[in-house]
Amino acid sequence: MEIEPSQLLIAFVLTLFAGLSTGIGSLAALLAKRTNTSFLSVTLGFSAGVMVYISFMELIPGARQILTPLQVVLSFFGGIALIAIIDFLIPKDENPHELHLTEDMDKKSRLKRMGIMIALGIAIHNFPEGIAAFIAGMKSLDVGIPIALAIAIHNIPEGIAVSVPIFYATGNRKKAFWYSLLSGLAEPFGALVAILILFQYWDPLLEGIVMTAVSGIMVYISTDELLPGAERFGKHHLSILGFIGGMAIMASSLLLI
Repeated sequence: MEIEPSQLLIAFVLTLFAGLSTGIGSLAALLAKRTNTSFLSVTLGFSAGVMVYISFMELIPGARQILTPLQVVLSFFGGIALIAIIDFLIPKDENPHELHLTEDMDKKSRLKRMGIMIALGIAIHNFPEGIAAFIAGMKSLDVGIPIALAIAIHNIPEGIAVSVPIFYATGNRKKAFWYSLLSGLAEPFGALVAILILFQYWDPLLEGIVMTAVSGIMVYISTDELLPGAERFGKHHLSILGFIGGMAIMASSLLLI
């Protein structure tokens, strides 16, 4: 497969941006007195809308031109199974889905261990997301940029989840920030794995399988993390408006291409 170096670089930079956005969440938690739950509800819903729309209206229809219906189904649910297995292997108390807000800092028990384990859990959890973001960026910037942005938004509360317990356990803002930032590096690492391994065997069949699996991963992230995460902040209607808005903006942008 002939790949332009500039294409690789752009896709990798998009993945790096998505991964390092955990640092944005960390800064938001460490600098703010309270978490802006309304903003998080809208943006998490928006991110879910972008991912779901791209999965069902862009990636899967493209894959159906290459794969048989059975291959599409197996690849889609294979992607879901991969991210679900990773999710279930992470202990509940240390799962990145169990978000911790700035105002939760008065709960001191096991905070340092919890923060470190959450960082590890996020790193493991973000690895397939990095592959997904990178492959999408390689396919098309029209798809790659929105997916990278959606994953970046999704990573912001994960940065909060890491930094809050570590900061309160150690009193060190720099340490809390760096733990959070480093947990996001699993995404560009996933991109490197895609470069070094997947592209050695890249052909239209593998592209169809990977893109459909990426769709499954993004649908799982949207339904298991983003929308429930928005509900976690108690802003149901805002999250739904964000979800619809994300789909509408993606639909409009794809129509204009």
